Amino acid sequence: MNNPVRQRQWLFPVVNLLILVALLYAGTMGLGSIAPQRVSYTEFLAQVRAGKLSAVEITDQDLIGVKKPDTAKKKGEPAPEERIIATRLPGIDDTSLLKELEERQIKVTGHIERNAWIWGLLGWMLPLLIIGLVYVFGMRRLRQGGGAMTFGRNRAKIYDQSSRVKVTFADVAGVDEAKTELLEIVDFLRRPARYQALGGRIPKGVLLVGPPGTGKTLLAKAVAGEAGVAFFSISGSEFVEMFVGVGAARVRDLFEQAKQKAPCIVFIDELDAIGKSRTSGRGIGFSNEEREQTLNQLLAEVDGFDTSEGVILMAATNQPEVLDAALLRAGRFDRQVLVDRPDLKGREEILQVHARKIHMAPDVDLGIIAARTPGMAGADLANIVNESALLAVRRGSNSVELRDMEEAIDRVMLGLEKKRRVMTPAEKERIAYHESGHTLVALSVQHADPVHRVSIIPRSIGALGYTLQLPTEERFLMTQPELEDRITVLMGGRAAEEIQYNGVVSTGAADDLDRASELARQMVTRFGMSGQLGKLTYGRPLASPFLKSMFTTEERNYSDTTARIIDEESKRIVDAAFERAESILRERDDQLNHLASELMRKETLNKEEVDAVVQSTAPPAPAKQAAGR
Repeated sequence: MNNPVRQRQWLFPVVNLLILVALLYAGTMGLGSIAPQRVSYTEFLAQVRAGKLSAVEITDQDLIGVKKPDTAKKKGEPAPEERIIATRLPGIDDTSLLKELEERQIKVTGHIERNAWIWGLLGWMLPLLIIGLVYVFGMRRLRQGGGAMTFGRNRAKIYDQSSRVKVTFADVAGVDEAKTELLEIVDFLRRPARYQALGGRIPKGVLLVGPPGTGKTLLAKAVAGEAGVAFFSISGSEFVEMFVGVGAARVRDLFEQAKQKAPCIVFIDELDAIGKSRTSGRGIGFSNEEREQTLNQLLAEVDGFDTSEGVILMAATNQPEVLDAALLRAGRFDRQVLVDRPDLKGREEILQVHARKIHMAPDVDLGIIAARTPGMAGADLANIVNESALLAVRRGSNSVELRDMEEAIDRVMLGLEKKRRVMTPAEKERIAYHESGHTLVALSVQHADPVHRVSIIPRSIGALGYTLQLPTEERFLMTQPELEDRITVLMGGRAAEEIQYNGVVSTGAADDLDRASELARQMVTRFGMSGQLGKLTYGRPLASPFLKSMFTTEERNYSDTTARIIDEESKRIVDAAFERAESILRERDDQLNHLASELMRKETLNKEEVDAVVQSTAPPAPAKQAAGR
């Protein structure tokens, strides 16, 4: 079946050609004069003898007369020049005509035309040549700019051997496991004969899976840079257009160019834009024909090439669960490489990579900064280094100091400070007691992370104050007492408000209640930490991405009676945590008042200042409490 886009390709140049010919014709006709009138030789002589001509031009074949302007017209109006043309009579001497023109004082001019046929030919050829040049130049610009004639061309950024990728594995840190798995791809691109001699087949496709900002695209570039091969980079969304079939054409064109530049790497970022499951939305009336055709063509192209040609397909996504099963089967994306968030050592290495371009002061310890940023990805760490440099410039310093890095972390994690926001003294006092409650409970329970800073300065994330806790070590799982202690710390702010204001609470604990409720519900439904419901899980995540986004996030697989028990158990856990927090704060009432007053005075207290305030008031009970159920 012929492509309708290709069938209509002739229409665009033909229309342009007709328009240019019409414009050229209008320009050559002389817009400021009337077309000359051809008359007989007799009538021409009559016009001369009647005194109606002001000038006569004699050529080899014609007599061209210029009429005098019409005196009947008003003065000041431009009169168009009128001309008449008469053919000279062959074999007749014009001496008498010249004498008569001289007597009537008519201006006579003339010229001899040599090689007139050449000038006539050029008069036709030059306009056509100009039109052709304009047409060729316009078509070339359309192809380069992705205009109407280039729907089916791929839009991948191509880095070939002449402009090879400058990124190598030395520029990628914190993902050592992923780099180890990809070294085999690099070795194959460098020495393919080594693998082909044993009959081995390198994986056709490599899927990089991981959270946003972990460096998946950078890692793909590093593979191409280490191997020294061409690199095709394109986003999945660039395949999909309004017209059905355009994405499939771009996929074909992409792989054709890749085979011509082999060995090379074809990298598709955000693969889920075209690789979502084709079953999602069916049966409900929602489908995307263009995306499905693009996916079908991608599957066919992956099956149609052999890795012996030197083409390796790489892709990245942070949603592997929504991908079509046909993409992940053996023979297509054979290998999945997890690019996870870095650990403590990895974060320090990433900071060292980004700090190469920044002038750091001697007091900056990147190990401390890495410990302060648990759970952050590589993009977050790069943002912190950049923000610290900007803060140093605003401060007028020539180097980035430790305080700049600390402030940059707070900006990334908590947002900008809003010191100009005016709060009433009553609001400021309530916030101080709220944050003091979080702080004292965190210092009292056994499994809470250490308090690093507490502040009542509003931040741009919407928080009116914050209590910053930082873990001392990397954690990959949590026990039930640790979860209960975390909920207790979350309830510390509400408990402090109720104690200080005799049960009159505010909306300031909304986020704390939301996080505590979600954590308690997960303990009951996901972690099997409920005595009544036992060691079972309740609720399953929906397989369909469409249903998950439109209706709910999980499928209910339990009865109404069980749902009631889940609500009761979740409420019991949160209520028990609140009673613990309230008990702790009542025992440390003097410390609560002292800490709140210091917060109102200084607005921000660091770890050392908090410890000094707490130690200045002797607690009536031991500072640490074991988690209770």
